Amino acid sequence: MKKVGLYAAAAAVAVVGATSAFAEEMTFALVPKLTAHPFFELTRDGCMEAAERLDVTCDYRGPQKYDEAEQVQVVRDLITKGVDGLAISPANAQMMQRVIDEAVAAGIPTITYDADSPGSARALFVGTDNVLLGLETGKLISQLRPQGGTIALITGGLAADNLNQRLDGIRQGIGDGWTIVDGSPFATNDDPAVGNQVITDLLIKYPDLNAIAIAGGWPMFAPEAFKKAVEPAMARMGSGEFVLVAGDSLDMQLELVKAGYANGVVGQRPIEMGSMSMEILLGMTQGKTFPDPSHTGVDIITAENVDEFLK
Repeated sequence: MKKVGLYAAAAAVAVVGATSAFAEEMTFALVPKLTAHPFFELTRDGCMEAAERLDVTCDYRGPQKYDEAEQVQVVRDLITKGVDGLAISPANAQMMQRVIDEAVAAGIPTITYDADSPGSARALFVGTDNVLLGLETGKLISQLRPQGGTIALITGGLAADNLNQRLDGIRQGIGDGWTIVDGSPFATNDDPAVGNQVITDLLIKYPDLNAIAIAGGWPMFAPEAFKKAVEPAMARMGSGEFVLVAGDSLDMQLELVKAGYANGVVGQRPIEMGSMSMEILLGMTQGKTFPDPSHTGVDIITAENVDEFLK
């Protein structure tokens, strides 16, 4: 693990309770890929909870819909505003790189969360070990169908660094015996409607498809549409001929796993991402250092343990 400094994890926890007179009016911005999204709304909740606890302000803002150029402009506006720190989930790692460098040059502590821009001057990344999430997704698919077969990969934005890492992990995790269908990965641009149309089209074009691996939860965020999309494969899913595993573990996804519309999900911890981002940004203004990356862990959820997570 690369280190920004020697600040240990135990010391990082101590920042949770840190408050000071100079922190009271500090504003830290959390910039998601898009604001109107169930996953990022949970990162917002974590940000707001930590901000209240730390006596700082969480400024949650970004494009309402997936728009890489608009996200860049949002960050530039925050630099002009002079926020005290930035936590960004870059929709396009390369496009955001120059803007992050501008923020750092302006003296604004800047980190990435959820998705990274590794070529930028950001101090560190907070979030999921995305290769691990992909590995666990691929491994689960191969455990459920060890004989292999044909598989389609679905992602969000094609330029998102975190999602490309997950896709790499999925390819490694499935192992030998699998053929990835042409056109993979199929992009959804983080849009549930697009994701469910992709699933519908895949099941029509490849009626004998043996698996779908989704790098995030997008189609499942519209549960009724997702049920309709996967309905043609339900009988084959029940017999083990077809497997579907997705990333994320929001409540509606857990209900879909419980009802048998998906074999499993590999969940992230978005609330923790939001709260850790605030804790780390405040700590950076106090001269503290943190591990890079600062990972938040994954949860592997199937029908066998879904009730535990639903509680």
